[in-house]
Amino acid sequence: MNTKLNKSDWIILTIIFGVSILLNAFDYYREGNKLIEYLIDFPSTTIISIVIILAFIQILVPKFLTKKKKYLTFFVLAVLLLTVFGTLDKLIGRFSAGKGLDGINNILLYLQSGLYNATDMVGFPLGILLLKKFYEGQSKFLEIEKQQKENELKLLRSQIDPHFLFNNLNTLDSLIDSDTEKAKEYINRLSLIYRYLIKTKDAEVMELADEIQLAENYIFLIQTRFGNDYYFEIEQKTVVTNKFIPTGAIQTLLENVVKHNKPKTTPIKTSILIEENTLTVINAKSSLKNNKESFGTGLKNLKTRYQFLSDQEISVINSENEFKVSIPIINLIE
Repeated sequence: MNTKLNKSDWIILTIIFGVSILLNAFDYYREGNKLIEYLIDFPSTTIISIVIILAFIQILVPKFLTKKKKYLTFFVLAVLLLTVFGTLDKLIGRFSAGKGLDGINNILLYLQSGLYNATDMVGFPLGILLLKKFYEGQSKFLEIEKQQKENELKLLRSQIDPHFLFNNLNTLDSLIDSDTEKAKEYINRLSLIYRYLIKTKDAEVMELADEIQLAENYIFLIQTRFGNDYYFEIEQKTVVTNKFIPTGAIQTLLENVVKHNKPKTTPIKTSILIEENTLTVINAKSSLKNNKESFGTGLKNLKTRYQFLSDQEISVINSENEFKVSIPIINLIE
């Protein structure tokens, strides 16, 4: 469940509390309440209600229901929260009406009354928001699941892309006559890539060490085909065991470096930086205009896959001279 209130959530709360204030204003008028009670009670009740709602949606529900399933802890904290803030609202109402604490004979009964007061204040708007969040989450899940299936199909198509095979066969054909040893190495690397793609076709994530090995083989093909047009370096600042990324993520980023950057006078330099929690690919941008489709589709697919796999997001910085994409590393061992 998305724990942040979006624009439509605030619109709903505004309507609910607006109607509530209007109805309460009629009650206050019939009861002959003073102006000071209008000015203090309505804003304080609204603020306290919003605080309770935010506490439920952003803290209690995600922390004790969604993730850890601690129902008893959730119930106890929810009762305490409602009792404290419901009682606070009643006390503010007493003081605004000019009453002191003298009229409170039984503290326990007063606290109980505060609990009932809080449930009356937030029961309806909180229920509406939780129901809305639930259906939004279900819709988002179905959308991501559908996109994930589409991504799997696209990944399978890219694995048997005839252009990829055709280009590699052309490169291999030229190597056989000019450099037999390199041709053998080229065949070996190409077979390793296809073996890996077949092995991982159903895997959502792969260990970072395996993905780096795939990237090294893919870089070998690029540099053999294009010579000195592209320069790659891998800088590893952390261990790569027990760390995972979406299958083929690095390959996707490297493909787009070549696809959208054609060298003019100097090689296109690309750095792959592996840190504790992120993997960052930074490439220099070519000054030559490229008429091919934008990088947006591949990046959008990666973002969608991360929505399905974790709550972390991709970072993209597109400056004048370089393009930088940071993808979170997924740690499956808590």
